[in-house]
Amino acid sequence: MNSEDCPIDRETISETIQRALRVGSGRPAPDVLTELEEGLRGHIALLLPEVRKQARHPGTGSIEEHRLKARLDAIERHTHQGLGQGALAAHVQVHQLARDCQYLLARHTAEARG
Repeated sequence: MNSEDCPIDRETISETIQRALRVGSGRPAPDVLTELEEGLRGHIALLLPEVRKQARHPGTGSIEEHRLKARLDAIERHTHQGLGQGALAAHVQVHQLARDCQYLLARHTAEARG
């Protein structure tokens, strides 16, 4: 599936990010955290390949290129961690995924305008 099959919906992604970042101020039910985690992982699954494609600069080997690759690899690892044990671990995971998704959306948007 490519971005033409499933276009990036910036508004929906932004809404999910904002919901996830607001979760820390309350005590959401576990199913809310699960729903947010699944939504964020889905958005990241759409954005990550797009950002990787946009970031390819063959042969440059710059420090920025290496940092970006490391950041994208870390984001990918975060999507495989799950919610963990307990409410605090779930909050931390959802918050991290929201920040990762926010970063990817910002990069994707900047490159698309660029």
